[in-house]
Amino acid sequence: MTSKERMLRALKREKPDRVPATIHQWQGWHLDQYMNGMDVLDAFKTTGLDAAIQYFEAMGQFWIPNAERYAVSSPEWRDEMVVVDLNPDHKVIHHTIHTPGGALTYKTEADRKTTWITEYLIKKHDDVELIEKFMPVAKLNKENIAAEYNRIGDAGILRGFVWGDQAGCWQHACCLMDVQELILETFDNPDWVHRLMKALLKKKLQFIEESLAGAKFDLIETGGGAASDTVISPDLHKEFCLPYDRQMHDALHRAGHRSTYHTCGGMIHILDHIIANGTDASETLAPCGVGGNIVEPEKVRRAFAGKVAMIGGMDQFNVLTSGTPAAIRKEVARLFDGFGKDGGYIMAASDHFFDVPVENLKTFAAAARDCMY
Repeated sequence: MTSKERMLRALKREKPDRVPATIHQWQGWHLDQYMNGMDVLDAFKTTGLDAAIQYFEAMGQFWIPNAERYAVSSPEWRDEMVVVDLNPDHKVIHHTIHTPGGALTYKTEADRKTTWITEYLIKKHDDVELIEKFMPVAKLNKENIAAEYNRIGDAGILRGFVWGDQAGCWQHACCLMDVQELILETFDNPDWVHRLMKALLKKKLQFIEESLAGAKFDLIETGGGAASDTVISPDLHKEFCLPYDRQMHDALHRAGHRSTYHTCGGMIHILDHIIANGTDASETLAPCGVGGNIVEPEKVRRAFAGKVAMIGGMDQFNVLTSGTPAAIRKEVARLFDGFGKDGGYIMAASDHFFDVPVENLKTFAAAARDCMY
């Protein structure tokens, strides 16, 4: 069975020949520092892992290095950037968004690993009107996507995002406004928060219709960590995430795509909401060591029970980065027994890593090859 067949079988909640094993978004830092700058597909082949390659063009993800290259502008939403510091280990950029209705500002900083927000775009309630009227939606080049899909071939799957700083509406909003302030707004001004969610949903549905319909992706990522139950309560998730997530997943299904709902952080208390939002798969199944709260994988497997496929579970820091070969093999066996024994499971690092030894990745891949169905 090829890697692509193996992973697609798991996403269909079936049993492949063995458990697929992969990572979540290979980072350029790791490729440069540990793998001699090789291409991501070659990195998967070198380590023996099943390839899950993320397509980033025009996706608008704020957190990637040099994220400013992917900023979307239009005549009515012109992002003027002032580079305060070009140091690649601490890049500072101040942004002014010029619109016919007024200006918005935000600031970012970055290093060679990631980008972060230091000043949020939304400063007052009226700013949502500018987002509604003028924020542009990125468009993907479907020919480029098809070329990448064909390049990967049977080595694995091609993943995409729903456009935005984060794929989910709530999670995107938390990149436009400080999450603590947004949580307070859900109590003080819930109608305004729903207005913001609806504005972002409208744009994401437009992106799905224009850019994802007919695009050759195997899996589309939605969600984001700001909806994890270690950030917001299950009740807030039910009101401000679930209805919008459901509409996105329905739209993705109409466009012919499978979705994976990303909750880096806690998810044990929102498993029923994840089922209800209509996603095809759930990630990242994060354990406590990386900020999640999955202690007993069996509970997740029993809750999803063939309704939702599972991706993740591997502690990328305490196991993959610093664990011994014996510890890695032991954890692989535990995850397979807990999440994977009934099929429908792709074993993966729960999120990004930067300093995992290459030999540890090879050990991870080899141990997974022993997890046969």
